[in-house]
Amino acid sequence: MSPDGIRLVTTVAELSPDRKRYSTSLWAIDPRGQRDARRLTRSAPGETQPAFLPDGRLLFASRRPDAQAKPADDSEDRTTLWLLPEAGEARQVARRAGDIDAVAVARDSGDVVFTASALPGTTAVEEDEERRRSRKDAGVTAILHEGHPIRFWDHDLGPAESHVLLGGTVPIGDGRLTEVRDVTPDAGGRVLEGLAVSPDGGTVAAGWRVSEGRAVNRIALALIDTASGDRRIVGDQGHMLFDPSFAPDSRRLACVRETFGDWNTVPHRTLVMIDLGTGEADDLLPGTSLWPGQPIFSPDGTVLYFAADENGRAPIFRLDLSTGAVLRLTAAGAYTDLVLSPDGTALYALRSAVDSPARPVRLDPGTADQDPVFLLGPQDDVPLPGTLTEVTATAEDGTPLRAWLVLPVGASAQAPAPLLLWVHGGPLSSWNAWSWRWNPWLMAARGYAVLLPDPALSTGYGDQFLQRGWGAWGGRPFTDLMTVTDATLERPEIDGTRTAAMGGSFGGYMANWIATQTDRFRAIVTHASLWHLDAFAGTTDEPSFWHREFGDPFDKPERYLENSPHLRVQDIRTPMLVIHGDRDYRVPIGEALRLWNDLGRFSVPAKFLYFPDENHWILAPGNAKVWYETIGAFLAEHLLDQPWRRPDLL
Repeated sequence: MSPDGIRLVTTVAELSPDRKRYSTSLWAIDPRGQRDARRLTRSAPGETQPAFLPDGRLLFASRRPDAQAKPADDSEDRTTLWLLPEAGEARQVARRAGDIDAVAVARDSGDVVFTASALPGTTAVEEDEERRRSRKDAGVTAILHEGHPIRFWDHDLGPAESHVLLGGTVPIGDGRLTEVRDVTPDAGGRVLEGLAVSPDGGTVAAGWRVSEGRAVNRIALALIDTASGDRRIVGDQGHMLFDPSFAPDSRRLACVRETFGDWNTVPHRTLVMIDLGTGEADDLLPGTSLWPGQPIFSPDGTVLYFAADENGRAPIFRLDLSTGAVLRLTAAGAYTDLVLSPDGTALYALRSAVDSPARPVRLDPGTADQDPVFLLGPQDDVPLPGTLTEVTATAEDGTPLRAWLVLPVGASAQAPAPLLLWVHGGPLSSWNAWSWRWNPWLMAARGYAVLLPDPALSTGYGDQFLQRGWGAWGGRPFTDLMTVTDATLERPEIDGTRTAAMGGSFGGYMANWIATQTDRFRAIVTHASLWHLDAFAGTTDEPSFWHREFGDPFDKPERYLENSPHLRVQDIRTPMLVIHGDRDYRVPIGEALRLWNDLGRFSVPAKFLYFPDENHWILAPGNAKVWYETIGAFLAEHLLDQPWRRPDLL
């Protein structure tokens, strides 16, 4: 939000003209809801990371070319920092040899902080650029690692490392950002996502990787004094800290604290307040059953607002810091990107739901379980080919269970719809928001009812609900899924003779496990799935997170033996569609290769949809379309008894 409270800015992703990628742009939204949204930027490379200066000028990051660049300058090949005045053209105000990533502005002082990558041992932009040119000219792509991890989700780490840079202020006129200096020259690859700066500009908080030996890391926060450059790492062993937010007085910091979990105990998430003078952290939500995130302060610093998963939703909550009282402000929907008006009288956010894409909304900061006021955003309405309802059931141990159920148009007792059980990823996650990537409505448009359950290990139901499936993925999560499926099949508009199951990541694991446990489904689709748990434990990008729950397979093999689907391949009778991207480092491609070959050895009818240049998610628009087309053809063959039709582009 702009400092004067009259403009909200958001980032919008749209298909590029050639429809081969997505391009982002910045849009202004009227907080009063009276004027239509207005597009602010239009470059082909796109713009991200909007951040207002105190005088109302807008910073953003972009790979757009700089009209003022010298002929030999290759700045268009990297993400740089730009400034958009209230009137006039945007201009580049800062560049580094590597990409500029996160951007934050001190509310009162106007100091600009950002993260950018640099090659190890370089101290100046020119030196970094020369080193990069030398590697390119020599044809060197090798990376030397001296610590863990070496990958993250979909990209290799190194050789460039992220640094935190303090940029001073941006003068009026044509000048660049003043006094840019690296406040983490010895970062050594430890700077992570999460960047905030105190209102007075005196302290920066940045995510910081801390090594605990034996290839184990934890996420802490680095508190950096911008005047002296002194750095203090806050966070205890066995905990992660993230989502930092400074109080208006610049003396306190709120953030999320999450325990790792271990062999016996699930992770626990809460909010803590860190005193910047003493470094002490106080739990703000002791004993909470919520799964909180995104804390922000009220302008007077007496209230903290945050979002949290809860019962298949993600409401906004209000925490009174003087009394500890928590008030839920919204009853339905999933909320992200919380911001407050400068006077604290209005709260803004993006609201989505399983049946609604993200839209900008306004809320009253003190009213319980309210309906939001929808603002005039840049998005188009999305007509839905069906309706959304809920299904409830009771697990074998008496635990209440619930799920969303998408019903296609026309589903009735006279024309029951085939059912697709779709298991979410995570596993610490919940079906509570709209997803353009995992979209059940595209399957409803083909005539399927889609069941979206939250089994054991789902967030928003308390720690005990997580504990039920901890280290036993093939236990309660599986029986919960079957129980909810049984309850759904009692509905007259569902055809219980035509059912299939699918999922990605953890959901892909569950799809594989389901295939080894039952032949009740006529087809199974498994995407980015875990198959050989022992092998996965040593090849995923963050093995230590896995070892905490399942143990080291060398001295604690029992959970691997109890829960690994590959040991039960001989029990699979259901036709399977295997899908995987080669650049998936969270669940490496070896899982799909082993699964595919094992299915072949045991003559299980199967197909393998392979994406050489995609990662854990299939993101390129053309590939995403083929993903849905292939699944649709596979399900049509086995649930609708139609002949197999290979997608045209495959």
